[in-house]
Amino acid sequence: MPIAKPSLEAPDRPDLPDVLPYRMNGHHVVVVEPVPLGAGGRPTAQAVQFLRECQSHALTVTWSVPQDDALCRTPSALDFPLHHLRHLPPPDGPVPDDWRSAYAYGRFYHRQGPGFVQIKDRRDPDAAVRLTVDHPDLVSTFGTCLQPTPLDDLSSTEREAVSVLAAEGLVLVTRGWAVTLPPRIRHWPVPDTGI
Repeated sequence: MPIAKPSLEAPDRPDLPDVLPYRMNGHHVVVVEPVPLGAGGRPTAQAVQFLRECQSHALTVTWSVPQDDALCRTPSALDFPLHHLRHLPPPDGPVPDDWRSAYAYGRFYHRQGPGFVQIKDRRDPDAAVRLTVDHPDLVSTFGTCLQPTPLDDLSSTEREAVSVLAAEGLVLVTRGWAVTLPPRIRHWPVPDTGI
């Protein structure tokens, strides 16, 4: 029987959403065009999904927003709470709301179990919480919104679940679109108590 030889190929690249043009070199992702994070709606939901998945895979990300983006111009005009995004890597350039100093890997993440989701939220270090979501409608909607989802495509029960999840800062709702915020951590630091 032949002996299997170890593969010398690079490990598989993470499966990132195909919503933003990017280049990847090792564990570094460079988004090649400015990201309209302050635009709201689908573009914002897709950008959040992309950044969330990069963090899920412990990738460093270099990205920027257009100069005329509401995020830089008038963050108070955004239709979502900007502080809910502090767990995502901040963009290059000026960042409002102390995003850069508040960001750290593992501040906000989820772990999936059979019929439940556990969430650790340390976006505000003075009010860190651990949550277990186990209501079937909430768990299902949390999973559905891992992909940016138009609210119009959801049932009335799912829209109610989105409202509950958004009130807890677990889902971002912007101009008729919803997206789950906490990443699933796939790469744990050593020691894992660091996050």
